[in-house]
Amino acid sequence: MKFKIFVLGISLLIFNACNKGDGKTPKPQSTSTNKILPLGASRVEEARPEFESYRYELWKDLRENGCAFDFIGTQSDNASYPAFGGAEFDVDHEGRSGWTSNEILGGLDNWLIQTGCPDIVLFSSPGGNDILGNLDYNQTISNINSIIDLLQANNPNVTIIIEQLAEGRSDFMTTEFTKAFNQIKYDILTVANTQTTTESQVIAVDMFTGFKNNYLADEVHYNEAGAEFIATRYYNVLENLLE
Repeated sequence: MKFKIFVLGISLLIFNACNKGDGKTPKPQSTSTNKILPLGASRVEEARPEFESYRYELWKDLRENGCAFDFIGTQSDNASYPAFGGAEFDVDHEGRSGWTSNEILGGLDNWLIQTGCPDIVLFSSPGGNDILGNLDYNQTISNINSIIDLLQANNPNVTIIIEQLAEGRSDFMTTEFTKAFNQIKYDILTVANTQTTTESQVIAVDMFTGFKNNYLADEVHYNEAGAEFIATRYYNVLENLLE
């Protein structure tokens, strides 16, 4: 998730979205078993060496345990990653730095046309940029529900793993940020329960319990330890889902 950070109305850190996959020849659609779409903002995208995404650590966990899968998305990393188990890192994803829930909702249909139907979506830090940008909270929840609606319309059997997001560094979290982060943790549980159908599971995963300041590279983004923490939480769910 790429957070746009505002304190008392003053923009402290604003990073532009890279959109590295836009305007290029579309990638061939995956025919793999278990197509996984990592969806979100800068916590998905990464910006090595400044901060990490969970994707590389999760990819290693899944490969090490013999899971069949393929990360998909219109975006690709430009960073360098060590090979693991004789394979190069699968760099595909749908993380876009700085993007709000409304922007993700607006782009998602076109991205899905390009990637084809994912079997599993990892919905990272939903609403994080909205909260830090002081956007309307009710609209944020509405956007999150609409994103899930669109994913389920694209594939009625999709499994969506949605984060109860980890907070930012404690000295950065204002009273207002903390209140909103605490609220969205519980609202994501309601979203998951309401949006789950007989064909499509929506699974909320707790990313905040046990998350520490020393898992962050800056106010809100993961360092390597934080990336490993988030990857492990995802893996604990995925190991029971993947063929």
